[in-house]
Amino acid sequence: MKLTVKPLKQKDAGRGLAAIDRVSMNELDLENGDYITIAGKGDGQAVARVWPGYPEDEGRGIVRIDGRLRQEADVGIDDTVTVEAADVKPAKSVTVALPQNLRIRGDIGPLVRDKLSGQAVTEGQTVPFSLSFGPMASSGQSVPLKIANTTPSGTVVITDSTNIEISEKPAEQVSAGRGPSAEGVPNVTYEDIGGLDDELDQVREMIELPMRHPELFQQLGIEPPKGVLLHGPPGTGKTLMAKAVANEIDAHFETISGPEIMSKYYGESEEQLREVFEEAEENAPAIVFIDELDSIAAKREEAGGDVERRVVAQLLSLMDGLEERGRVTVIAATNRIDAIDPALRRGGRFDREIEIGVPDKEGRKEILQVHTRGMPLAESIDLSQYAENTHGFVGADLESLARESAMNALRRIRPELDLESEEIDADILESLEVNETDFKESLKGIQPSALREVFVEVPDVTWNDVGGLGDTKERLRETIQWPLDYPDVFEAMDMQAAKGVLMYGPPGTGKTLLAKAVANEAQSNFISIKGPELLNKYVGESEKGVREVFEKARENAPTVIFFDEIDSIAGERGRRQGDSGVGERVVSQLLTELDGLEELEDVVVIATTNRPDLIDSALLRPGRLDRHVHVPVPDEDGRAKIFDVHTRNKPLAESIDMEWLASKTEGYVGADIEAVCREASMAASREFINSVDPDEMGDTIDNVRISREHFEHALEEVHPSVTPETREQYEELEEEFQQAEPASQEQVGRTFQ
Repeated sequence: MKLTVKPLKQKDAGRGLAAIDRVSMNELDLENGDYITIAGKGDGQAVARVWPGYPEDEGRGIVRIDGRLRQEADVGIDDTVTVEAADVKPAKSVTVALPQNLRIRGDIGPLVRDKLSGQAVTEGQTVPFSLSFGPMASSGQSVPLKIANTTPSGTVVITDSTNIEISEKPAEQVSAGRGPSAEGVPNVTYEDIGGLDDELDQVREMIELPMRHPELFQQLGIEPPKGVLLHGPPGTGKTLMAKAVANEIDAHFETISGPEIMSKYYGESEEQLREVFEEAEENAPAIVFIDELDSIAAKREEAGGDVERRVVAQLLSLMDGLEERGRVTVIAATNRIDAIDPALRRGGRFDREIEIGVPDKEGRKEILQVHTRGMPLAESIDLSQYAENTHGFVGADLESLARESAMNALRRIRPELDLESEEIDADILESLEVNETDFKESLKGIQPSALREVFVEVPDVTWNDVGGLGDTKERLRETIQWPLDYPDVFEAMDMQAAKGVLMYGPPGTGKTLLAKAVANEAQSNFISIKGPELLNKYVGESEKGVREVFEKARENAPTVIFFDEIDSIAGERGRRQGDSGVGERVVSQLLTELDGLEELEDVVVIATTNRPDLIDSALLRPGRLDRHVHVPVPDEDGRAKIFDVHTRNKPLAESIDMEWLASKTEGYVGADIEAVCREASMAASREFINSVDPDEMGDTIDNVRISREHFEHALEEVHPSVTPETREQYEELEEEFQQAEPASQEQVGRTFQ
């Protein structure tokens, strides 16, 4: 049967599987676990084990195989192959040869058998064997095992009863047979790229189609695309994608690492560029890959030296000069796309700019599956859970997470290792396992690189840690959590999520605490900005700071941006004297970011202040900070709940009653109540320490209780921080905000005066 080749999903790669849809399996009379021969156009041939295809492939005549099998069968993606049932005998014994640099003492046979169980192998074939240990482990590479001999001969399948013997000759000395040699095992295949399916499709469409079927473009009467520019934050997989494309497409590949071609001699840098393109043209179809393009093609008006300008000019003429470039495609990668000369970013040079962004939850799960593919993971590890908790992590961070987890597992067995010995015991290798604790420990030490400059650990404050404030919590939940949790409802109602929330109220009522709880409950990235830290003495730097914060937030959505004390940077325009207008420019920048031409997708701004009368009125209109939430001085019921939170783990006497405490603390805010609880605890501790002998302290510590007298003493020490006048002012202010017409700034200001 003729079937079309497609790539396998990340989690299934490296296991010798071929996924075929049910219809084709029935026609070929195949069952799950049967073996098939896949033959390409030449004499390439691969044997694989059949696996039921993915639901989306039903009836499409597709066979999905990974990079190793594609290379053995000498086919590329979208090629047609002949598939037929294969007569594969179970192997009685298989002799494998290990690479010379791998020294293991004891019998590694059972480990090899477990890893390769069910795979079809042929004498002379090189099989990648994942060894999560030793010199190969840290680089995430597989060890190339050479199949030296099989009994019976021909293609055989390794079963649980196969006897695995280790050859005395190293793999380098065993003669190669069918299949790729050790050097030919592809380093990066499409299955090694997680979370970038759409971007990969775009790159393949640009590069594979013109190389395989130039006649399509001739028929349409158009020139095929000439260049692809991959851009995005560092560590998202731009260079990896170029490597995979080069590996998978049978094309000549030239690489230019930006700084390498720069030379101090006049004209030499340009000559090196010309040589690379000439070499590519001679070996067409070819790909030229330029890594870190910004280092050699920066904007000419900003370039410091003459050499940089000449290199850009040379690159422009090579990409789109009088001479025909032939079938040469240029791929370039950069993480500073705005630094590149605009002349390069037009059609005919870089025709398509593809953003390789920060992966979402599904993408992170795929990347984790790639990096843990060969790891001996404990069954309790759920990768979906880690994908959910790693907001802002790019591919490189997730690779670090997997590697650090493996290193933690290694540290556990290090005491058993004899580091002086040249060989490692095979039993220790078999006992290695990466468990839940290893992952959790490594997660603590890795910061997401996409958010590094503004990274804040998502606070561990939950709604339960916020006493009272039921209405306020509900309004915040509706504004921030609902759009993220129920996007379908918002779409069905044709409703836009609120852009921002302004929380105002007297000091100490819990505004910042609420923001922390929201960030935790919303399971989103959290960027915290303390107002004054954005201000800078240089012209333009403060506004640039605001721009960068919003840029980071867009890249890493969903994100909550939290501005504490926003009145310090968003004061009423036209009133400030002596700051050379920087405050006004910051307000203008904030206004355009919140409600400018660029949409804020899945980014919510929370701002807190206890002086809303000072904030520029343009910020408070709908579409910007459109929800105004008053965080009031708590009533008696609220105070009882706050006392409940702060005394949750304290050893209270039985006579303590939260209602009694609440009735005694009229006018106290959350911060005052926390101070009362702390002072009462201190009074009880003081009494205990002064009355007990230090030697007996350990035995009697369990008898300490905080009594009513201690709380009465604390109430004498701690007074309410909000006066009745201030409270009335905030209540009047709330009425102003709730009026149908937004209050003018003068009215609001008068309240405070």
